[in-house]
Amino acid sequence: MEQSIRQNYIDEVKKIREAISVSRYRAAKLANGETLRLYYSVGKFISLNTRNAKWGSGALKSISNQLQQEMPGLKGFSEGNMRKMRLFYEAWQPVFEPQAESTFAIVPVAEQIELIDFRSQVANELEESKRSQAANELDAELLSYFLVVGFDNHMRIISNVETLDEQIFYVERCAREFWGREGLKNALRNNLYHQQGSMPSNFALTIPDEKQRQVAMRTFKEDNVLDFLVIENPDLVDELDVEEQIVKNVKNFMMSLGGEFAFMGEQYRIIVNGKERKLDLLFYHRRMRCLVAIELKGGEFQPEFAGKLNYYLSALDSLVKLPEENPSIGILLCRDKDNTEVEFTLRDMSKPMGVATYHSTAELPEMYRNALPSAEDLKRLM
Repeated sequence: MEQSIRQNYIDEVKKIREAISVSRYRAAKLANGETLRLYYSVGKFISLNTRNAKWGSGALKSISNQLQQEMPGLKGFSEGNMRKMRLFYEAWQPVFEPQAESTFAIVPVAEQIELIDFRSQVANELEESKRSQAANELDAELLSYFLVVGFDNHMRIISNVETLDEQIFYVERCAREFWGREGLKNALRNNLYHQQGSMPSNFALTIPDEKQRQVAMRTFKEDNVLDFLVIENPDLVDELDVEEQIVKNVKNFMMSLGGEFAFMGEQYRIIVNGKERKLDLLFYHRRMRCLVAIELKGGEFQPEFAGKLNYYLSALDSLVKLPEENPSIGILLCRDKDNTEVEFTLRDMSKPMGVATYHSTAELPEMYRNALPSAEDLKRLM
């Protein structure tokens, strides 16, 4: 009896603890969104006054000092941080206020600070259809990502990318994959934006759901550098050895793929009419809501590889896939490939698949090795 009561208390404490965690997370999201709202609005005020030369060169320093005197202990309003607020506003103004895209010389100088409502602004601009193609991507889902990314990471993105499309890409990935400072720095250092969507595939023809298709085309890279991989003889690669190393380092491997993957097993057994077949690696992608089969090849891509993978995908869809899940996707991970040959092979395949290559850091020229995240960097991200 006493044991049962004690167990009940444990269960209740767990429920309360979970409620506290959820509440704190929501409060943190709201607080971060309010901070971004304030910084954007102050950044706008500063931008319009400094770019129109109403304020002198020492204005921000004087304003910062005065704020510290009147509000002791105030954080985040140093001269340098207020300059960042101005950059933050100017980087995102084409999304939230595209009607203000005229030159600063003819924009009225701000007389007061009006706190922006990001959600209303996006909704209004969508209705009026006055936004750029990149800005149109900032729908309700992406706006929720925007609001949970910290100001420091926002500034890190703005300082390292050139286009609005890139900003939106890194904001989305930063929020979805819970990147901290190091995670984002590694993604920027690896130029993740320009690697996305380059893998030759037949996704455009075989994935009917537009959202899943876009995610699939962004998720897989054409060339995969596996930092943990040790290849003793690049001219004679043992597929089973590569598979074993990937399984031992599966967290790092999933990180190299971009996150949101769940590992379901290696040499995954499928029984078709009493005959056993084995997939090299099977994953599940949460956002695409589908199984992802990866077949490893120690040499160059051969057209017959695709036929076998097409068979595996048919079997997965019939025997493993749940009714509410999307059709399975297959990836052939080879040492090398001829893109023209890949294109001809995949053109008439009925199942969605792509072909990518892989190699280890040790195979790269020395000048490129230092530009990649180390295994220790990846461990810190997990």
